[in-house]
Amino acid sequence: METTMTIRIKEILFIVIGTAIYAFGLVYLNIANHLAEGGVTGITLIIRALFGIDPAYTTLLINIPLILIGGKILGKRSFYYTILGTVCLSAFLWIWQRIPLQINLDHDLFIVSILAGLFAGFGSGLVYRNGGTTGGADVIARILEQKFGFTMGKSLLFFDIIVLICSLTYLDLKRMMYTLIVSFVFSRVVDVLSSGGYAAKGVMIISNESNVIAELLMAHLERGVTYLHGEGGFSSEVKRIVYIVVSQQEVTEVKKLIHSVDEKAFILISNVHDVEGEGFTYLKPQRRRFTLKRSN
Repeated sequence: METTMTIRIKEILFIVIGTAIYAFGLVYLNIANHLAEGGVTGITLIIRALFGIDPAYTTLLINIPLILIGGKILGKRSFYYTILGTVCLSAFLWIWQRIPLQINLDHDLFIVSILAGLFAGFGSGLVYRNGGTTGGADVIARILEQKFGFTMGKSLLFFDIIVLICSLTYLDLKRMMYTLIVSFVFSRVVDVLSSGGYAAKGVMIISNESNVIAELLMAHLERGVTYLHGEGGFSSEVKRIVYIVVSQQEVTEVKKLIHSVDEKAFILISNVHDVEGEGFTYLKPQRRRFTLKRSN
C-alpha cells in the first residue's frame, strides 16, 4: 500500500508535469498562432499584446491575491498546491518562450485550436486531479466546485468567455472564433480528467423478482449489488430495490438479464461520472457460482 509521502510525491510530480504541458501548448500553439486564452492566463496575454510584458511575470503578479483567497477558503493542502502550480506555470512559460521551437501545422487554425485545447485541458486536468490549481480562475472554479457542485470545466468555460470578449481588444473575430474552439475542447478534457478514471452507469431495478434478478446479475456480471428498501406510492407495498453499477458496455446485457426474469421490471439508468473500487479500479473477484431459485 502506498504511503502518504509516496502519494504526496506523485501528486507534486503530476502537478509539475501538468503545468509544463499547459505552458508548452500556450507558448507554441496559442501565442505562436495569435490565439487568446481564458481566465487569468488570458488576461496576461492581453497585457502582453497591449504592453509587451512577459506572461511569466504577470501570471505571478495577478495570482497573488487569488492565491491568498484560495488558501483561506480551500485549506492548507490546496493552498500549497496552488502556490506550486502557479510558480511552475510561470517558470515553464519563461522556459518555453526561450527555447526556439516551431510546430508546423500549415497555418491550419482549426488543427491548432484542437491541439491547443487538448494540451491545455490535459495539462490542467492533471493538475486538478491531483488536488492543485494553476491559480487565477482555477481557484475560483475549485471553490465553486466544492461549495456549489459546479464542475471545473463549466466554471472555467464561463470565465473564459468573459476574458475572451475582452481579448477582442487585440484579436480579430476570426481568431476569436478559433479560440472558442480551444476553450470548448479544454473544458471537455478537464471534465473527463478531473471527474475520475472510470465513467459508468448506475442501474436501479424495481421488480417483484428482485432477489432472482440480483443473483442473476451477480452471477453473470461478477459485480456486487445493493438492496434498497422502497414502498409503492399507490399500493403501499414494500419492495426490495436492486442497485448496481456497471460499465457502459454492460448496460445492454443488464437489460437482457432483467427482462429474462421480469419483462415488466422498472429500470432506471443514470450516469455515474466517477467509480472507484473492486471491479472498476481494482481487480474483479473470482467468479462465484449461484444457484438461482425463482421466488414465489
